[in-house]
Amino acid sequence: MADFSRPEGRMYIDGRFVEARSGARFPNVNPATEEVIGEVADGGPEEMHAAIAAARRAFDETSWSTDVALRKRCLEQLQQGLEKEKEHLRKQTVAEVGAPILLTYGPQGDSVIRDLSWVTALLGRYGFERELGVHEFFGMKSRRVVRKEATGVVGCITPWNFPLQVNLAKVGPALAAGNTIVLKPAPDTPWNATFIAKVVAEHTDIPPGVFNVVTSRDPARVGEILCGDPRVDMLSFTGSTAVGRRIMAMGAETVKKVFLELGGKSANIVLDDANLAAVLPGASMVCMHGGQGCAITTRLLVPRRRYDEAIAILEQAFRAVKYGDPADPQNIQGPQINRRQQDRVLGYIEKGIQEGARVVVGGKRPAHLPKGFFVEPTLLRDVRNDMIVAQEEIFGPVLVVIAHDGDDDAVRIANDSLYGLSGMVTSASEERALAVARRLRTGTVGVNGGMWFAPDSPFGGYKQSGVGREMGLEGFEEYLQTKTIGLPAPKA
Repeated sequence: MADFSRPEGRMYIDGRFVEARSGARFPNVNPATEEVIGEVADGGPEEMHAAIAAARRAFDETSWSTDVALRKRCLEQLQQGLEKEKEHLRKQTVAEVGAPILLTYGPQGDSVIRDLSWVTALLGRYGFERELGVHEFFGMKSRRVVRKEATGVVGCITPWNFPLQVNLAKVGPALAAGNTIVLKPAPDTPWNATFIAKVVAEHTDIPPGVFNVVTSRDPARVGEILCGDPRVDMLSFTGSTAVGRRIMAMGAETVKKVFLELGGKSANIVLDDANLAAVLPGASMVCMHGGQGCAITTRLLVPRRRYDEAIAILEQAFRAVKYGDPADPQNIQGPQINRRQQDRVLGYIEKGIQEGARVVVGGKRPAHLPKGFFVEPTLLRDVRNDMIVAQEEIFGPVLVVIAHDGDDDAVRIANDSLYGLSGMVTSASEERALAVARRLRTGTVGVNGGMWFAPDSPFGGYKQSGVGREMGLEGFEEYLQTKTIGLPAPKA
């Protein structure tokens, strides 16, 4: 068993670390080696009910929701604690998530810890109350005040692909807004959430019940309780569109506020005036972290008359992708998270072949990596947009290349999707690329290599890619309710 100095295998409920009352535990598996690296408490209905009760009490009976200064101090402590402990977290993330260690210095670690400072800075300047002035209604003059108040108890349900980034993107704004939280992490990456709890317990003044973590082998068993319980005021979910639909339906029973960040099948549009040799090698970055990212641009749209030229450049780039042991800093691609995901990705590749796509590079389990849930970096050509591999989210290191016949056709193909999360456009003319970007039905777009991702950038999708926004001012305000108060106007 690997040596980790500070893993936490217990749940965190009402300010205490606890085991499941049943005594059940489940294994935490390293996806690169298939070895068990530890065990985690297997929470059930009793633990979820206890966590909800603690969060409800902390919201209703303490000053957390109204004491802005306390929240700001606690969030600053949380960031400082994560900074102090980040080397322990780095080792755990590589082993638990299978994330290439290179990414732990960015979106799997260091950068998202730094990004918490944006939330605390916002809390220091945000106006929770504003005056609307005087309005006359039925002969009475009144002044109006608009207040922003915490929503209440928030159930946060998070995925396994970028657990620290998603956990903190929910926990930071939700706590800053004055809410209390029950966090239910994915069973594949429970340590990430319990690590945050450890930092909360050891480095912050966050009161008992404000932040709770329930881990479980069976996410539906406890997740459905969280979604249906009337004591929970809001659900914040990141994951698949299929599960998002189910969460929305369950939340509707008690008319909960629901935030959903769901799947994507984003298009990378290369226009006919682009420098293919300069632009296309970067498309191999779909393999980063095994392609396990919702906003990755996995459909590449290239000019039909330059299709073969594009494939030749891409083939060279895909053969150069470094993958394997995530602890090796040269590798940008590690394993899929588990055997089920590995089989799922390989199954999609086979469906693509059956529909007429051709494998240029990859397409199989790598022979030189007999252990671990790896899939070769895979490039598929001759793909039509109506194929399954062009319409469904594969969540693996697979790029499909589709031909387009000009700007209008590229926009049509890109928008012909049930998803609308992200996209990219490249042209020799920024004006032309921006004109195309404005026509895309997506929540984020990169133009000519520009990056939209930042803690102050709202992130979310159109269509079945989600409801609402995470990060930025819009993401912070997802966790607030709006109250309007009328008062008699001062007499002249």
